[in-house]
Amino acid sequence: MTEIIIDSVIDSIKLLPFLFLTYLFMEWLEHKTGSAARNTIRIAGKLGPVWGGLLGVIPQCGFSAAASSLFTGRVITVGTLIAVYLSTSDEMFPIMISNAVPAATITKILACKAAIGIISGLVVEYVYTHVLKKQEKEMDIHEICEEERCNCEHGLLSSALTHTLHVFVYIFLISLALNIIIGLVGEETLAGLFTGAPIVGELIAALVGLIPNCASSVVITQLYLEHIIGTGAMMAGLLVNAGVGILILFRLNHDRKQNFRIIGLLYGLGVFWGIIIELTGIVF
Repeated sequence: MTEIIIDSVIDSIKLLPFLFLTYLFMEWLEHKTGSAARNTIRIAGKLGPVWGGLLGVIPQCGFSAAASSLFTGRVITVGTLIAVYLSTSDEMFPIMISNAVPAATITKILACKAAIGIISGLVVEYVYTHVLKKQEKEMDIHEICEEERCNCEHGLLSSALTHTLHVFVYIFLISLALNIIIGLVGEETLAGLFTGAPIVGELIAALVGLIPNCASSVVITQLYLEHIIGTGAMMAGLLVNAGVGILILFRLNHDRKQNFRIIGLLYGLGVFWGIIIELTGIVF
């Protein structure tokens, strides 16, 4: 139990710099920018999936947490959020490095995740705005302030710190619960779930990848390196593995139907691309 608590604390502490800088940026945006600057951000946001896909591959799950916060404040679009989620690398990168996986192989996987994130994000953005004829809500960072009771009038640093501490406690408690569950179930039990028929592996891997905890990406990466699962299942699991970004989304965005639609879309895209990769015989 002590080890589980320590791991949960460490996983949560890693996010602190990303959370604080994100909220500091959002507070500055709310207090210092006028309508012209906000319109510029929204126009630039149309190409947000490109930036989201590129930034997401940086091996830190903090980017998905930051993206969820920015989406809740309507600073970025749903297409950008999906791009970040799909390209986020989380624990895959350090595990492959520690297992002496060739740099060329790691680069190919990261490039594939980035490309999938960008393409999927742009498609989602197009369908959302041109096919479904929906418009993003106006940027409303103040909504988060009201929910968190952060006393924004006391200054940017104080408000950003309050936001960060509230979310940090939330992440720690959820991570602790997940680590306990995973510890009780066991990684070997999880490994046994992937030995089914074709396509089933991608479906199950994506379900495991949705677990908002670094352990899920660790399990999927290790199973791939040990040749227990194929490339398609590995990619399906890692593509949907947005880490604590999902926790932040449900913590801050109170449109539960929208949250579940986003998670369903993320899962569907992960399985789709995993099957495509498996059927085309792509290897890294």
